[in-house]
Amino acid sequence: MPSTPPSAPDDGRPALSPAARALAARCEGRVNELARRMARESFERLPGYSELPTDVKDVEVAATVRHGLRLFLHRVRDGRNDAGDYRLFRERAAQRADEGMPLHTLLRSHSTAVHVLWQALRDETAVGEEGALLELVDLLLRSHEAVIGAVAETYLDEQAALAAERREHHRSLVRGLLDGSLPPARAFEELRLEGPTLVVHLYVPCERDPDASAVAERRRTRRVQTVLDRTFDAGAASLLGADGGHVIAPRRPDDTDGVRACEELTVRLRQACGDDVRVAAVTAATPRDVPTAARTATDIVRVARACGRPAGVHRMDDVLLEYHLSRHDESSDRIAALLDPLGARPELIETLRVHIEHRHERRSTAHRLGLHPNTVDNRLARITELTGLDIASPRGNALALAALLLRDDAPR
Repeated sequence: MPSTPPSAPDDGRPALSPAARALAARCEGRVNELARRMARESFERLPGYSELPTDVKDVEVAATVRHGLRLFLHRVRDGRNDAGDYRLFRERAAQRADEGMPLHTLLRSHSTAVHVLWQALRDETAVGEEGALLELVDLLLRSHEAVIGAVAETYLDEQAALAAERREHHRSLVRGLLDGSLPPARAFEELRLEGPTLVVHLYVPCERDPDASAVAERRRTRRVQTVLDRTFDAGAASLLGADGGHVIAPRRPDDTDGVRACEELTVRLRQACGDDVRVAAVTAATPRDVPTAARTATDIVRVARACGRPAGVHRMDDVLLEYHLSRHDESSDRIAALLDPLGARPELIETLRVHIEHRHERRSTAHRLGLHPNTVDNRLARITELTGLDIASPRGNALALAALLLRDDAPR
């Protein structure tokens, strides 16, 4: 009676011979035995596998192994190659990522399963069936390549999704802590912070390029976050935007004012984002002190920028007078109103701010604003004409600085 012609695989490779299919068929009865041996013996040598719960090893892992064995043997018998058969592998990969199993352990478990199946096929091979064994090994390795790809892809996707969820949860906690919408003690508990903390404000200006994509901005934010993780050993919680943001980090016992941490942070941020980086830190003794500390750190950086301090680490002592000028009292509204004539000309207010920040150096101001120096001169003349302030004089400069600091729309 003629044998059934071998079915051709749907991936374009030559069909398996009847001898190869017969050899594989002799292993089908050993599927349960092989699955138990892998789950209870072979995998135990993998790092971290023994720490998995018993029910995971005896149920989920064993079921996945059985599925893999049957999938291969059915493929030999039926000649089909359906990527949908990898669904269980993908589901288990996502579960292992969620549980924290290292990727190398997961991939090694699949490689170990392939080795055990190879041993089973070899043991079943009789004299004269060596060619059939080679056919099966070729198919086994090709199948393994596809499975490993599906598993690694799903694991990494799930891990990235989990990391994004954790990051967004931390962002919401920091946001709630800073704006007072969350109880400070609860936010600290979920952020795993305790004791006095360092509240840092970062100013990392982003060039406003209309052609820059949202992807580029996200990459830049990730670079900043990577620097923060390196500087604070991933123990900090942050809320970052396009131009920086806030960081809440454990205070080091040997750096109670945070100056050393800020200096280290500034060096690394400059390497990643350029030289115009400003950092200020204020200590919060308790969780309730964090919002006030954040506002103070933000104001220190804002004042340092407005009064022309060079970029870098800023301390309260560096801007004591200017900080005092920025506080509101009975005269504040009248001083802020000095710039009201510029209300319809935001470009003039920005030119004034940058000019003071760059210590009245017209070329530096022009470079920062992307203008010709003559354009800067024309704008400064227009500012004097509209406000009556001679910003080249000490008194006029002091009044302009105080007005900028006191205006509600001053850069923050």
